[in-house]
Amino acid sequence: MKTIVSGLALIVAAAPALAQDFPLTLEHSFGTTVIEAAPERVASVDYAGADDLLALGIQPVTIRYWYGDHPRAVWPWADPLLESDAPVILRGDLDFEAIAATDPDVIIALWSGIDQEQYDKLSLIAPVVAVPEGVDAFGLPWDTRALLTGEAMGRAAEAQALVDAIRSQMAGIAAAHPDWQGLTSAVAHNWEGTPGAYTATDIRPQVMTALGFTNAPAIDAMVTEPDQFVVDLSPEDLSPLNVDLLLWVTDQAGFPHVMDMAARAYMPAVQEGREVFVDAELTSAFSHASLLALPYALDRMVPMIEAALDGDPATNANLVAAE
Repeated sequence: MKTIVSGLALIVAAAPALAQDFPLTLEHSFGTTVIEAAPERVASVDYAGADDLLALGIQPVTIRYWYGDHPRAVWPWADPLLESDAPVILRGDLDFEAIAATDPDVIIALWSGIDQEQYDKLSLIAPVVAVPEGVDAFGLPWDTRALLTGEAMGRAAEAQALVDAIRSQMAGIAAAHPDWQGLTSAVAHNWEGTPGAYTATDIRPQVMTALGFTNAPAIDAMVTEPDQFVVDLSPEDLSPLNVDLLLWVTDQAGFPHVMDMAARAYMPAVQEGREVFVDAELTSAFSHASLLALPYALDRMVPMIEAALDGDPATNANLVAAE
């Protein structure tokens, strides 16, 4: 973690110190927000929203709890950047009184799932930065989310530098693995006995696409609604997961719920050792897809993918990493 944090600090320090004009007007799905001056007190009601703020050197006055057993509601890749005086942790439904009590200058709600009524209530507290028009509540790409956050904070240049560094990291990984280009991949799970996989509109397959992979065509063919980010599969028929690289994500300790699926044993990726088991912490980093989480996820995932695609079915380095 020290390497990641130090690297972020160097990138931000190297970013050009360009003046950003305020007042700033932002158009979004709920209307228009005007931010009069660069914010000093920033409330986040986003799931994973604290990550991008911390990467930009901003201490949020509120953090929205997503999941996981972390007292300050941030995961290991972000915790070192959070100062000792913990912000207000928002759990469950939004507590508007608790948010108002922090006296924020602006509220970030880019990945929050708020509706018009909640937006209106939040707007009575402070200007709200919401998802752009025509974008699903959780469909905002990681880089757009980070850049919008940076713009709203008056730190557009710093955000651009961090985004460019991660894009460069992904491009470097893809260039170092030309054999990955065009291979199919699937990011799958088994939540509460129902297996499924993420579609190309989800952030996790989008990361894999940046590394050169193509999301499982059979999975994307199952989409029935606009912006559908996940599809369910039958436990008896996992054939849509017949891909070159199969990644299993989890929120549990270990993967017995995956291993126990009878149909799994007949899948080519299983028989040929082309699976990657993404443990709970790495699953969270993969899912947060933030300026802090993505470098962490990429550093851990790449060796696991290499092991899965080395042509040796007996290779189990990815299994060891998941235990």
